[in-house]
Amino acid sequence: MTPPNKVTINKLPTGVPGLDAILGGGLPEFSFNIIAGAPGCGKTTLAHQFIFANATPERPALYFTVLGEPALKMLRYQQQYAFFDPSKLNHSVRFINLSQVLLDQGLAGILAEITKQVAAANPSIVVVDSFRTVVRRVLENEVQIQGFVQELGLLLTSWEATTFLIGEYVESELRDNPIFTVADGLFWLYQNVERNSVVRKLQIMKLRGQNSVPGLHTFRITDAGLQAFSRTLGLAGRKKKRPGAKRLSLGTPELDEMMGGGVPEGDSLLIAGSSGTGKSLLATQFIAAGIREGQPGIVAVFEERPEEYAARAESFGLDLNTPIEAGSLKVIYLRPLDLSVDETMQEILDAIKTMGAKRLVIDSLAGFEMALAPGFRTDFRESLYRMIYSLTGIGVTILSTVEMEESFTELLFSTYSISFLTDDIIRLRYVEIEGELRKVLMVVKMRRGAHSRDIRGYEITPKGVVVGERLTGYDHLITGIPRRANGRVKRK
Repeated sequence: MTPPNKVTINKLPTGVPGLDAILGGGLPEFSFNIIAGAPGCGKTTLAHQFIFANATPERPALYFTVLGEPALKMLRYQQQYAFFDPSKLNHSVRFINLSQVLLDQGLAGILAEITKQVAAANPSIVVVDSFRTVVRRVLENEVQIQGFVQELGLLLTSWEATTFLIGEYVESELRDNPIFTVADGLFWLYQNVERNSVVRKLQIMKLRGQNSVPGLHTFRITDAGLQAFSRTLGLAGRKKKRPGAKRLSLGTPELDEMMGGGVPEGDSLLIAGSSGTGKSLLATQFIAAGIREGQPGIVAVFEERPEEYAARAESFGLDLNTPIEAGSLKVIYLRPLDLSVDETMQEILDAIKTMGAKRLVIDSLAGFEMALAPGFRTDFRESLYRMIYSLTGIGVTILSTVEMEESFTELLFSTYSISFLTDDIIRLRYVEIEGELRKVLMVVKMRRGAHSRDIRGYEITPKGVVVGERLTGYDHLITGIPRRANGRVKRK
């Protein structure tokens, strides 16, 4: 027997940035879907984004409201979003109130009215909001409710309409509610309060015929509507690093020499040191060196605004305003206290795509962590690993700074225990020599090549970081309290 040909399922864009990728390419056309969650988590807005992205005069969207929010009140707020197109109202998008039908005729009346409207309009999309209201306000038993849902699903599928039922449910109902069995797709939206932060997440609990991304994904509601951030964002399409990649200058010739010619392209470099050791300045010199070589760059800052960052660079003779105006440098200021790593990576990926950036500075990891919502800080190390892995995989060279408390008994590399996810580490620290506080630096790690083992002094000057000669004649320099070696001090 010859097997039947596979049916091709068309995928519709959701209109929500990031959500199509989570769904596996879009929403299956003619599918029967439920959007569930607590009040205020974005269910109605999600449905509106979909209908305004797909409805046409020839195949309109019918939006049925039951005993929930009146259509006029709902539209008053929904029109504030950028996706809302008033020219589509009453033509491509039609709103129909069924509240009186429900009160007078129950489920049978609702089904009859939806059937009538669908037959007359031949819609491409049908939304019932809030379907939960239907179930709560009628007296029919569970068997009747299940029959109603099955009839509604069969009706809309036969009319080739993509359908959404919106309802306020709790997860404990997943086992017993017949609605979830009938549905092709089940979208669950969450809104959690973590201390003083609000974090929104979504989960695709069910989607027939498609390989959606499992797990919880962050989303944010802005004046543009919903934007989703996949928990696997950036992991697809990673390239293998090629041996012998070219070296990028750090903007400090002596430091390039210590690293065997510069940082290998596509590496992740960590500069660790205590406050005032020049971490941010070295990062700025790295970005400025790339601009001089025609390599666009991005700086993600968390502790100062872009204009402050550019002004501080100018005080060391580094002009960042010109490349910012020319579009070869972008300074991203990220400071909301309910940020997620996925949002940060999305903004950086968008900037990389727009300007072709080759260098990225994250200044600093401590500021990055503090900008995250409390729940995301718990997974900071794992999320940071995914972010760095993804960005270096597309050829971006990353320089991150991390502040560390100074120890005078040992050499610490990172307070976050993240040295394992960096390819290269430069350590800056203070030492006391002959009653004077001095700065020293060393390259303590390079994965792809040999590096200098020198401990060198350096100074912060009006022209930036200037690296001096190798310090000799001392033991225990890395402790911060060196001792003379053989009673002599030599400088080479």
